[in-house]
Amino acid sequence: MANYNLKINGKSHTVDVDDDTPLLWVLRDNLGLVGTKFSCGIAQCGACTVHINGNATFSCLTPVSSIGNAEVLTIEGLSEEGDHPVQKAWAEVDVAQCGYCQAGQIMTAVALLKSNPNPNMEEIDNAMNRNICRCGTYHKIREAVALAAKTK
Repeated sequence: MANYNLKINGKSHTVDVDDDTPLLWVLRDNLGLVGTKFSCGIAQCGACTVHINGNATFSCLTPVSSIGNAEVLTIEGLSEEGDHPVQKAWAEVDVAQCGYCQAGQIMTAVALLKSNPNPNMEEIDNAMNRNICRCGTYHKIREAVALAAKTK
């Protein structure tokens, strides 16, 4: 076990965990940030997506020892009031059904729009293709990302 000083959602946190503990479990079990979801555990579904230094990253396979001084952003840190343009577009389009994948979908969409503020539909599909929605709301996800791009 080792102490790690992490910067998550703009705040400093110290955790005492094994070096190979996935960031996902540090967020959920040690810090109570449960918006980031566990689903597959093998970086195939995207439910655990967070940003590390602005890049969408699967937290289920990211060991805490690899974080260093990087800044981690979770869905909880995206917006205090849930009014980030992507979150607002998600609500306007009524994307969520079961909602389980939505935090990961939103975090991936935010990273896309940060790097490409005006993506076309093919670019949206390519960026979002590693995030699985078991309810199949892909057409609504695509619509919401396009709407967020227009309103940003």
